[in-house]
Amino acid sequence: MSDDDKKEFRRETMKSVKTETTTLALKVAKELWRKGIRFRRNVEDLPGTPDIAIKKLKLVIFVDSCFWHGCKLHCKIPSTNKEFWHSKIERNRKIVEETNDYYINNGWTILRIWEHDIRNNFDETINSIMTTIKELKGA
Repeated sequence: MSDDDKKEFRRETMKSVKTETTTLALKVAKELWRKGIRFRRNVEDLPGTPDIAIKKLKLVIFVDSCFWHGCKLHCKIPSTNKEFWHSKIERNRKIVEETNDYYINNGWTILRIWEHDIRNNFDETINSIMTTIKELKGA
C-alpha cells in the first residue's frame, strides 16, 4: 500500500467516525436533566451539531474541548506533525466562528463551555446555564 493509499484510507476512516457525546457533555446533560431541563443531544439537523439544544428557547450549548478547539490556556500542539495540527485546530476555530455567526444571525442564544470550566467549576457552570435558561423562559 503506497503512502497516498494509506492517507486516503485514513481519511475515509476518519470521515466515517460519527459524533459521539463526550464524557463532559454527558455530565452536563445528566445534571441539566436532573434539574428538570428537557432538551435534545447531538442535534444533527442544527449547524455544528450542538451537544445540547432546546429548540423552543432557541438555545444551543456546545462543550468545547481544550485541545480540539485550541484553548489558549491548555491546548498543547503535539510535537510531531505540528503543521498539520496547527492547521486542523485553526480549521476547527473557523468552523466555530461560522457556526456562531449562523446562530447569532438567526436569533439563537449560544453557550460555549470550555472543558476546563466543567472540570474546574462544574457547579458554577451548571448555575450559569440554568440562569440563561430562566432568562430565556422569562422567569
